[in-house]
Amino acid sequence: MKATFHPILTLSITAAVDLEHVYRFVGFDGRPAAEGAKALGVNNAAFRAGTQASVGALGVVLVEAGGAIALGAEVQCDGEGRAVTLSGGKSNGWAMDAASDAGQIIRIARGI
Repeated sequence: MKATFHPILTLSITAAVDLEHVYRFVGFDGRPAAEGAKALGVNNAAFRAGTQASVGALGVVLVEAGGAIALGAEVQCDGEGRAVTLSGGKSNGWAMDAASDAGQIIRIARGI
């Protein structure tokens, strides 16, 4: 089954760099979110630097997993803006799907 998303709030931010990877956490500065940081949201497309990037900030959003994640696990950003199981960073949501490996696209329930 293909994952679906249900954003409640989509925000725009000026991309500070090319956001070439889709479904990754974006920081409040328009760059890929730093490891363990609170993210503004998840980009739903690729965006060039200087353009307005749309990010899903609240609701059920899709994100790329950075490793195995259990269903219901709280997640944070890894060093590449992907979701990984929370381990000392800031929470960026809860996994609504399990991931068995990096690169899988999963749903997370996100409240900013």
